[in-house]
Amino acid sequence: MQFIHLIQEGKLLPGTPLPSTRALALDLGLHRKTIVAAYESLVASNWVDNLPRKGFIVSPNLPVVRPRSYHNGRIGAYETDPGFEYAQFGSFPYPSSLHQKDEIIIDDGFPDITLLPGHVLLKEYRNALDPVVLKKLSTGWDIEGSSDCRNALCGFLNQTRGIDIKAENLLTTRGAQMAIYIAASLIIKPGDKVIVGDPSYIFANMVFKELGAELIQVPVDSNGMNTEIVEEILKKHRVRLIYIIPHHHHPTTVTMSVERRTHLLRLIKNYQLAVIEDDYDYDFQFQYEPYLPLASGDHGGNIIYIGSLTKVLGAPFRLGYMVAAEKFIHAAATKRMLINLRGDIFTEQVVSSLITGGELTRLIQKANKVYRQRCHFLADLLSTELSDVVELTRPNGGMALWLQFHADLPLTKVLEKASVRGIKMMGSVYSRDNNAPYNALRFGFASLDEADLSKAVGILKTSIRQLK
Repeated sequence: MQFIHLIQEGKLLPGTPLPSTRALALDLGLHRKTIVAAYESLVASNWVDNLPRKGFIVSPNLPVVRPRSYHNGRIGAYETDPGFEYAQFGSFPYPSSLHQKDEIIIDDGFPDITLLPGHVLLKEYRNALDPVVLKKLSTGWDIEGSSDCRNALCGFLNQTRGIDIKAENLLTTRGAQMAIYIAASLIIKPGDKVIVGDPSYIFANMVFKELGAELIQVPVDSNGMNTEIVEEILKKHRVRLIYIIPHHHHPTTVTMSVERRTHLLRLIKNYQLAVIEDDYDYDFQFQYEPYLPLASGDHGGNIIYIGSLTKVLGAPFRLGYMVAAEKFIHAAATKRMLINLRGDIFTEQVVSSLITGGELTRLIQKANKVYRQRCHFLADLLSTELSDVVELTRPNGGMALWLQFHADLPLTKVLEKASVRGIKMMGSVYSRDNNAPYNALRFGFASLDEADLSKAVGILKTSIRQLK
């Protein structure tokens, strides 16, 4: 009760007289019996005393909960390392939650959260909070995710990606990363060989390694992963899984050519390969006729297609999905229950309304116009200001540029100097002075307006010049 909080905060001191039951009932608009019952509860728990002819006061002898201590002067139990063996992970770059208000965040390629239609979202959240809807959400669920959300997503994916699926082919997850982990954990056994790009998405590689896989890296050039090399590997090794990002490859942003897509589909069928196709930002296209996903082609059910609505709605909305054969989806749903029993049913309900009401499509169309303009603005700016040290290829979509710096530029030191001047780098960085095979980084432009993009490039230019 509020009285207890006020007493604990020292705002109602011991001995303080309290309002009469009649006065308090009148002030709060409640029945007097309700106030009497509340006071009796406080008296029973020793927070309040009922004095004859004086009424209720804050007890002079407040209850004090003193749990028995096992400390006895020794070092705290959690101040030492655990006494048992456990799996540990090496260091890897990850975003820090601490940043200054005036810092410019260069992320890995995230959407501009200010483009969200706030009034529409508020309306949909209010609708989802309706008691009838809440009761429906709380009394039962499908293990694959909200049926409303999966049906809405199926229609959206069929229309935008040409993937002919039904709800039974779709599983919702808390972001694409969870989908990658679940799919890989159902396929990979320790010692299995997994083909990935070089470079590739670092957190997917971490998943495969954690599951005990041996990674075989295949070069990625301007036409995507080199499928000729993939075929040579398949002739020599038994490969368990291929992880591919044919559309806006991470981190390089390149798109796989039609010839290599056709070749890879043929290899998938011939070798009966399990394939994870990560299509994290397909919705952002700067051309009218984008390539459809590999999953829309003839692959015999061997491609597990993974996408994310987080890249559309923003980081606060952790909603990804997996598309696969029905039996695999059921196995994946059972696996998901072990780490996330029900999923985010509430958010799924809201998002399903955004899809069926057309708001998601309108948001994507609006964002595409904004991101296209910001992409060209940043590419032109970099070509003007830093062409002597940076090479880039303007992507046909997405939310980030892949900037390749000259090999002799100490990129780590440049970023250290830039951070002092107000840049916080949260994108993927591959630095030669940290023994990486590339001297490059992903520069996310979608979340920054033109003023911030100009300022960020100016800071990078100043930091580079100081090291020359």
